[in-house]
Amino acid sequence: MPRISQLYFKTAVIFLIVGVVMGLNMAISQDHSVIGAHAHCNLLGWVTMAIFGGYHALNPQKAEKRLAMIQYYVYTAGIALMVPSLYLMLQGNPAMEPLVALASIITLAGVLLFAFIIFSNGKVVVTPSAPSYR
Repeated sequence: MPRISQLYFKTAVIFLIVGVVMGLNMAISQDHSVIGAHAHCNLLGWVTMAIFGGYHALNPQKAEKRLAMIQYYVYTAGIALMVPSLYLMLQGNPAMEPLVALASIITLAGVLLFAFIIFSNGKVVVTPSAPSYR
C-alpha cells in the first residue's frame, strides 16, 4: 500500500476518535450545539480521508506523485483548522468565524487538488478480478 494511503487511513482514524469523543461529550452533556463540528469531523475527516486513502491504494502510480502528498497536507491542514475553530464558534465564540472561513477555503483547495489528481492523465490500476471458485 502506498505511503500516502497509510497516512490518510491513520489521519482518518484520528478524526474518527475525535468525532466519537465529541459525540459522547454531546450525549453526556445533553448539549448538541456543536453538532456541526462533530459532523464535519466525521464526514470530512473520517469518511472523506478514508475514501482518499482508498483511491490512492487503488492507484499507486498517482499516489507516488508529489502532488498527491501536497494535496494530503493542504486538505489535512484545512480540516485540522476547521474542526476546532468551528467547534469554538458553535460554542458561542463569533471571533472564530474568519478562521472557519479560512479553513473552509484551505479545505476546498485540497478538494480541488484531489479532483485534479483524479482527472489527470495517468495509468489507472484496474482492480484485480475476483478468484474463480468453480
